[in-house]
Amino acid sequence: MKPIHKKRFIQIALLVATAISLTLVPWPIVIAWITPLPQSIQEQVDEASNYGFDGIITYVDIKGKRPEYYTSGYKNRKTKTPANPHDLFKIASVGKLYTAVAITKLAYQNRLSLDETLADYFPELVNRIENANTITIQMMVRHRTGIPDYTRINNYWAHPKDNDTDRLDIVLDRPAHFEPDSDFEYSNTNYLLLGKIIEKVTGISKFQFIKQAILAPLGLKNTYGSIHDVDLDRVMSGYYVGYENDLKTDDNGFMLATATDLGTFIRALNEGSVFESSDEQELYKSLYKLEHTGMMPGYQTIAKYHSDIDAVVIQFTNTTNFDGYHWNLSEVMYNRVIKILRD
Repeated sequence: MKPIHKKRFIQIALLVATAISLTLVPWPIVIAWITPLPQSIQEQVDEASNYGFDGIITYVDIKGKRPEYYTSGYKNRKTKTPANPHDLFKIASVGKLYTAVAITKLAYQNRLSLDETLADYFPELVNRIENANTITIQMMVRHRTGIPDYTRINNYWAHPKDNDTDRLDIVLDRPAHFEPDSDFEYSNTNYLLLGKIIEKVTGISKFQFIKQAILAPLGLKNTYGSIHDVDLDRVMSGYYVGYENDLKTDDNGFMLATATDLGTFIRALNEGSVFESSDEQELYKSLYKLEHTGMMPGYQTIAKYHSDIDAVVIQFTNTTNFDGYHWNLSEVMYNRVIKILRD
């Protein structure tokens, strides 16, 4: 190839490569990040529709001040009902925090041992869940079991189950992903099984125990265990991109709460007032984390405490797209709100 032709070829190749790389850049996320911060949280929350969310609720509790609420968009896009800061929201995996606290309390009260195995409680699962004889309660809390996550099998969310028996059936007889306690892998099945253990130990439903041991002492009356336990008019609608139906009536087995109730719980969890003693608090800290996020079709939750500003910030957004950027954009929105608070 002549030098001039070779040079021309390289230039064209570079232009093509640049064009291709630009198409792979997640521009919605980049633009959201680099846009200058507004002067107020409300102005930032008002950007929710530009991020692709139908509605948003943001709760800010700074120690010593009255909690503040910021909303934008719709609770129900069909009726154009504005987002209501006091409505109920499906908190998805954030509910694992309550389950972990419940297990901690039972262990602290010597009603169960964290070293007991799955087989100790459910011997019928020995030949259905690999390593059931060596998987301990502690490993389940910490997601160190190797048990497959039922939500990641056979495109689960396209045809979700409405009860725990059917959810558990999805993983039965499947090989473990790794040997117990040799690795970490987040699995909703771990917490499904922990819920069943709580019920076996207490003789009541998991949520009833959570209500007695956690919610009632904190005075939380707007947290529920099921969509069947609430007035549907109080529930924020949920949407999945490309799917027109409102998802709020789907029974996915997750808890619901108002931003106020969830924020109060997160502060109590981090300050320790949800526990009976400092020893119980330390036991929990050795097992699980103090904040959580959650996503399911139609609902995204971020629930965290920020010690440097002594603030609990909860964010609910009611539009999801597992194949898009909605989760990332939700985090961008949240982090920009935190930056405004710090500034």
